[in-house]
Amino acid sequence: MPQGVGVQVPPPAPGFPQAKQAIDNNTNRRMAGKGEGQDMEVTEVKSEGLHREYSVVVTAGDLEAKTNEKLVTVRADFQMKGFRKGKAPMPLLKKMFGKSVLGEVVQKTVEETVQRHLEDQGHRPAGQPDIKIVNENFDEGDDLTVAITYDCLPEIQDFDFSTLKLERKVVSVDDAAVDEALGKLAESTVDYEPRGKTAKAKDGDQVVIDFLGKVDGEPFDGGAGEDYPLVLGSNQFIPGFEEQLVGAKTGDEVQVEVTFPENYGAANLAGKAATFECTVKEVRAPKPAPIDEELATKFGAETLDELKEQLRERIGQEFVDASRSLIKRRLLDALDEALDFDLPPSLVEQEASSIAHQLWHEENPDVEGHDHPEIETTDEHKKLAARRVRLGLFLAEMGTRAEVEVTDQELGQAVMEQARQYPGQEREFFDFVRQNRQAMEQIRAPLFEDKVVDMILEKAEVKDTPVTKDELQKELEALDDE
Repeated sequence: MPQGVGVQVPPPAPGFPQAKQAIDNNTNRRMAGKGEGQDMEVTEVKSEGLHREYSVVVTAGDLEAKTNEKLVTVRADFQMKGFRKGKAPMPLLKKMFGKSVLGEVVQKTVEETVQRHLEDQGHRPAGQPDIKIVNENFDEGDDLTVAITYDCLPEIQDFDFSTLKLERKVVSVDDAAVDEALGKLAESTVDYEPRGKTAKAKDGDQVVIDFLGKVDGEPFDGGAGEDYPLVLGSNQFIPGFEEQLVGAKTGDEVQVEVTFPENYGAANLAGKAATFECTVKEVRAPKPAPIDEELATKFGAETLDELKEQLRERIGQEFVDASRSLIKRRLLDALDEALDFDLPPSLVEQEASSIAHQLWHEENPDVEGHDHPEIETTDEHKKLAARRVRLGLFLAEMGTRAEVEVTDQELGQAVMEQARQYPGQEREFFDFVRQNRQAMEQIRAPLFEDKVVDMILEKAEVKDTPVTKDELQKELEALDDE
């Protein structure tokens, strides 16, 4: 949030791209083949909750028929020496191409077998089924045994959203909030005015200095400057430099002793001790810019009144966004408490692992990639993962039933907003997202989720309650604690 408002919005509830994708994959599943006439034997190996394991056997006769059918197709376009095109003897073709054709037939048969099995059972897998050919030494004349393992998506019942009772916090933008924001803008547009000659420099003051740096008694390139305005505490110079100028007065000569960091950009200086001979020419105190017409023009407004109106609108939108974040969280809490259906173990495990990895990397920001010890998931990770999966499946299902859609225009706008985070690389970002389905889904998912939430809020019983900015801030902070 821009300065001057003071209300901090907590992160939005996590998006649910995995859940949405699971629903979409089943809604838009492409048919690999009906498998008419396919002779297969299905045996249920395990059925616990939503978890399923099956053993499927496709007979050797069925595979042979499919192989011969494929060879007939191959023969139609094959020219063999001594025979007219399409008239090569089947035994010779089988000898030449039988193994490779059988491989293609097995692959296609496995796909058709899984698809037919799912249709027969009426199951919607929560993810890609795990498929293994059991008889690894399978050869011509053998039955094909396939092991299929997957978790089903649960059956989710309709929900009467009118039973939900929620409170929307409404904050009015008063003149005090606008004045506070103006004050913050003035402070951010700071100028400096000279202190008295005997005044000692404090943190936040600006000191005008001449300096000459030396390593082993010799000056080095880039180590000198004149009339340099340095704000103490700005960390413009290497660590330890600015602190040694605190307390200096106009006319003082200060010898600053520092050591260049080991990772310093200039290799000839990295890790070396240096001495800077500094002359303090002036000490200046920060002075906020006056709140006047000139301040307004600095921020793109023609008049001070216009700047105030812009701030009022911006603050109002921030209050609306913060209030929506709060009511969305309360809505998700209410749904999580009310919903009761089995969860696919694989989705919960995947989400728990993702949470554990994310938290671990937040605690170890210097470690990139996956070059780290195995990260164990805790009960807390699993509890949070169960909540996310439960809400994700529910919102995805409700949105699909209500035919909620993210338009191309909405998606394009969201991509543009994210691209602005990479100045100078916008085109590369656009190309990456366009070519990466997962990246596009990561952008689409929160848009879809918000539209489903809006749909639910329209049907729920929502009461508007006026509150102050501080009261809203207190509730938002309570969410962080939760």
